[in-house]
Amino acid sequence: MTSWFDLCEGWTLTAEPHEGTLPGPAAALGAVPATVPGCVHTDLLDQGLIEDPYLDDNEDRSGWIGRTDWRYARSLADLVPERAPEVAAAERVDLVCEGLDTVAVVRVGGREVGRTENAHRSYRFDVTRALAEGGPDPALEVDLASPYRYAEERRKRLGPLPGAYDEPYQYIRKMACNFGWDWGPTVVTSGIWRPVRLHAWSTARLASVRPLVTVTDDGSLGRVSAHVRVERTGPGSEAPLTLTATVAGARATATLAAGETEAVLDLVVSEPALWWPRGHGDQARYDLGVELSSGAADGRGLDSWRRRIGFRSVAVRSAPDDEGTGFAVRVNGRDVLVRGANWIPDDAFPSRIGRDRYRERIDQARDAGINLLRVWGGGIYESEDFYELCSERGVLVWQDFLFACAAYPEDAATAAEVEAEAREAVVRLAPHASLAVWCGNNENLWGHEDWGWKERLEGRAWGAGYYLDLLPRVVAELDPTRPYWPGSPWSGDAGTHPNAAEHGTMHLWDVWNEADYTVYRDHRPRFAAEFGYQAPPTHATLRASVTDDPLTPVSPGVLHHQKAVDGNGKLARGLKAHFGDREWGYDDWHYLTQVNQARALTVGIEHFRSTWPYCTGTVMWQLNDCWPVTSWAAVDGAGRRKPLWYALRRVYADRVVTVQPVPDGLVVVLGNDTDEEWVTEVTLARRSTDTGRALAASAHEVRVAPRGALRVPVPTVVAEPSEPAGEVVTVDGAGERAWWFFLRDLDLDYRKPEFDAQTRVEGADLRVTVRARVLLRDLVLNVDRLDPGAAADSALVTLLPGESHTFTVPGGAGLDGAAVTTPPVLRCVNDVLANDR
Repeated sequence: MTSWFDLCEGWTLTAEPHEGTLPGPAAALGAVPATVPGCVHTDLLDQGLIEDPYLDDNEDRSGWIGRTDWRYARSLADLVPERAPEVAAAERVDLVCEGLDTVAVVRVGGREVGRTENAHRSYRFDVTRALAEGGPDPALEVDLASPYRYAEERRKRLGPLPGAYDEPYQYIRKMACNFGWDWGPTVVTSGIWRPVRLHAWSTARLASVRPLVTVTDDGSLGRVSAHVRVERTGPGSEAPLTLTATVAGARATATLAAGETEAVLDLVVSEPALWWPRGHGDQARYDLGVELSSGAADGRGLDSWRRRIGFRSVAVRSAPDDEGTGFAVRVNGRDVLVRGANWIPDDAFPSRIGRDRYRERIDQARDAGINLLRVWGGGIYESEDFYELCSERGVLVWQDFLFACAAYPEDAATAAEVEAEAREAVVRLAPHASLAVWCGNNENLWGHEDWGWKERLEGRAWGAGYYLDLLPRVVAELDPTRPYWPGSPWSGDAGTHPNAAEHGTMHLWDVWNEADYTVYRDHRPRFAAEFGYQAPPTHATLRASVTDDPLTPVSPGVLHHQKAVDGNGKLARGLKAHFGDREWGYDDWHYLTQVNQARALTVGIEHFRSTWPYCTGTVMWQLNDCWPVTSWAAVDGAGRRKPLWYALRRVYADRVVTVQPVPDGLVVVLGNDTDEEWVTEVTLARRSTDTGRALAASAHEVRVAPRGALRVPVPTVVAEPSEPAGEVVTVDGAGERAWWFFLRDLDLDYRKPEFDAQTRVEGADLRVTVRARVLLRDLVLNVDRLDPGAAADSALVTLLPGESHTFTVPGGAGLDGAAVTTPPVLRCVNDVLANDR
């Protein structure tokens, strides 16, 4: 018998004094209705007791929340044994807390039943006696200590450790970016951030099921080894138990003798349909079920477990070669060209992220051609919904363990928490077909080498024991079917610099921090695991989060939503390099910085992809945001797609054509990430930007091998311009046109934008057709300026004279046609840089 009771209703929240005092704002609070899952910030926000931390600089006025002790409480009167037959009949009653944030004392009926110090773990407390003896109306209370006080006290006790930010995030096991990041707000949370339930059970329960899924090299056999651990209620429950596992028609049983608690059930499936990442095959999955029943004659059911699994093999191919040490993600024996993005928590308050929001975000990734998301180490282990949806949609997951940009203490208490957390995470996530790589940390190995940590540490432990010993041992023991990589970046060898370009994974941050984005072409990484460029969010998102009137690039609210060190200065230097040095008004600044971001990632990804199979993947920083902010994201904090998203859709397409500079001229590179040979004829032309007429051209029949790349030298007559400011190279016949401009925008001979625009309504949609009379560069239709819910289907469109393009705005039938076709809604580079002629 097993019964579950949801405890997510009926909570109240109160601020609790510490040593007799409360922070000023907390002193005015009484009991506040609370939502579980949730956190103090969202509860106070829901009751109108704080202003939205995402608006203007309100974030700064909520800092007291993280320095206050809090109590969540609710009645358990309906669940005392005398009122709940299922509880009365159970031999054991457990309180199951899936996520407490973070340092908690839990009481039932005034009796302490447990303590927690880790938001990344779940906890199960036996409350049988406390519930029975707590009277007719026992209270469930969760007392949460100030995370700041806890972390700062540990820092004082253990000694200061270097990190990227002057915050104590490495001293507490909670979401590190709670403490602020160069794209995130400082909103140090407390709360019950994942569900709380009561579990009444008897005899035994399934404590964990850990399926290890493998396939033979030829794919003819799939194997599942289901490692099952049960928990019995106690000495009075030593009877035999039966375990049964089923998948795809295969069945296995095992008997647990009296006192036994573990078994392995092996199942073999002939000719299983394999699970593949998107673009490589279908995402076949099968229902895996495990049943626990009494070993007695009646065989009554005690507990059950269900998940959907996929048959596939995953590995990292990392071996020395003539040029260094490669890094390739392999699925079912095939190297996958990784077209990836980094993933951060999609909200600074993760309890607000539901399945629908995960689905929207993962669909945005998939629709941009992304086949891998890297769950970054400063965030969280995501919910089941995230991994389940990635498996459904064929998006691989690279999972960092939760360490980022800091030296971490290795004292016994922290190490014990890290091991318990890692063991739970590995077991919980093991069933998901999408999970492909375990990674020890984000940038800590690199930080120790290059960021001055060694001198500050003076020989003290800093986390290497986790990444090079504890975590690989946990993965080897619990999930030997998946590869473990000690960190990102990592060269594959402790004796080699962790961010060496020719070895393993590399992060590239000279571009953005120091250099123009064209410098991407000077790099030859084996696998580019992080690189990116900033831009503001869409106008609708920025306008909704900043009340400045007017908006300017340096208005207070805009600057508050820029968290990177000298972020606006770097944006300005990027504009200067390509568009000239001037005081930009808001409209021009907003448009051009977004164009620059899209151009930067296009240059980097096209270059890295052009070196396939030397470089086997790119994981751009970053897909998403956790709030409305100027950042590296392709999808902003309100879920709106920036122009970068449309650029990713081009460069992450299954088949791409790009023009790349080489020492002796130009080369066209065609990439074919499909299973079919690509046969086509491409036309290379040098054209006048005034007329669009071809000044020189050549045609080439090409055959690009499946999963291959082909390089076609551009003939000198095409590659060398007579008038660089007024000529361009185009490549047609291979899908979307590829372009090569010989000079920076500020040196090009742009004409004033001249075009014919027509709008027409088709059902609920609006079609906007633009026919160019001069070359128009990077057309964008910013319809969110007219309707925050509207978005066009395309962006960054370049047209030669006489060419046309039709934008579609789903649901945009009611938009003002005249406003849609004029600035600042319809924009192109010509609007800013056109010569007066």
